[in-house]
Amino acid sequence: MEHLSYIDEHAIRIDAPRGRVWEGLQGYVDAFLRSAEHSALGGLLGAHPRAGFAVDGVEPEHRLSLAGQHHFSRYELVFELGETRDGGTQLRAQTYADFPGLRGRLYRALVIGTRGHVLATNHILRSVKRQALGSRQR
Repeated sequence: MEHLSYIDEHAIRIDAPRGRVWEGLQGYVDAFLRSAEHSALGGLLGAHPRAGFAVDGVEPEHRLSLAGQHHFSRYELVFELGETRDGGTQLRAQTYADFPGLRGRLYRALVIGTRGHVLATNHILRSVKRQALGSRQR
């Protein structure tokens, strides 16, 4: 995707090897994209793709980026995996976005200004952690 403005970064430490966290991330993203394809919100916002995001880049076990756009914003969510000193994995989520025009600025205030984006991003990270740790028990 084109160069977008940096918004923020969130991270979580997961007590699992990188491969397991990668599987958890892929599972979460696949399920999210399938369920979001039928979202009324995507249609209302004029999202492209309809799910709001599409996979924009993949470096297996290292990086996965999602990108999309709608009437009020262009955005990218980048996940990066790194090893911790004790054999765990750090999963980082970096957000980049632009919010053109007055409507874009208002939308930014609603999504970023209310911390809704922070809550959603941290929910994603915790969900991936649960999937990665849950798959260890199989």
